[in-house]
Parts: sequence; C-alpha cells; structure tokens
Amino acid sequence: MSSFNRRTLLTLPLALPAVLAACGFTPAYGPAGPAQGLQGRIRAADPGDKNGFDFVTAIEARFGRSKDPRYGLAYTITTQSVGVGFATDTTITRYNLTGRVDWSLTDTESDTRIAGGTAENFTSWSATSATVAAVAAEQDAAKRLMVILADQIAAKILAASVRATP
Repeated sequence: MSSFNRRTLLTLPLALPAVLAACGFTPAYGPAGPAQGLQGRIRAADPGDKNGFDFVTAIEARFGRSKDPRYGLAYTITTQSVGVGFATDTTITRYNLTGRVDWSLTDTESDTRIAGGTAENFTSWSATSATVAAVAAEQDAAKRLMVILADQIAAKILAASVRATP
C-alpha cells in the first residue's frame, strides 16, 4: 500500500495554512492582508445610467459601501449589442453584448493615481418573439456584464494592493 492514504489526504487541509505562510503567501482578505485597508474605503463615481448603477452596486459588493472613502474610482462604461445568430428568414436570434470600462483608482488625499486600465468582456442573450421576454433577457445580460467587468476591476485593484504592500 502506498504511503499516501486517506488519513494523509484528510490532514492536508490542516497543514496548508502553515505551508502557505512559510512561502510568504498572505491572503488579500486575511487579517493582515492588504485588501483590509480597502474595505469601505473606495467610492465609485455616481452612476449616470442603469449600467453605471449595476456596475457601482457590484463594486460595492466587493469592497463594501464607502463609509470613510480614501480612494476614488472613476470609470467610463461603453457597451454595444451585436446580432450573432440569424434564422433562415434573416431575423436575429442571438445577440452579444460587449462592454468596456476604462477606470482609474485615485488616492483622494494625495490625488495620486494608484491603479487603472481597461476591462473588457461580453455576455449573450437569445432573442425571442415575445417583446417582454426579449427586453428582460437583454437587461439581464447587461447586468451580468456589469458584474463581470466589476469583478475584473476588483481583481486588478486587489493585485495592485498586494504589490503596494512591502
């Protein structure tokens, strides 16, 4: 019988934190993690439309609603729907919604840009002959896209906070 058995496998989760600590890994959201200083400290610019509202809601879900903002998140959202599926009578049966967010995170105390860039992605929805269902599917796709883009930006902000920590 091999030396790697079920008992060894079950004790592995107990040893993992010690192994990760020995290699210098610190979870971003851990007690001493660099992301702790971001919770409730990022204030996204006020939304100007439904996409902006959904984007800001998703950012606040990641970092908390700002209570004592230290960082300002400026963003510009661009979306475009493109028909990608066609029936034999040339009616569109499927759409892709592409989105792009140009963003910048600034330290409001020193007016220094901390991080920034562009996030791009897409979602899709199927067109139906029922108008209400088609509108609901399009709105759902737009909301999903804003969550995806907010997740990408949150990951980049977290990575920048980890790099900034000595």
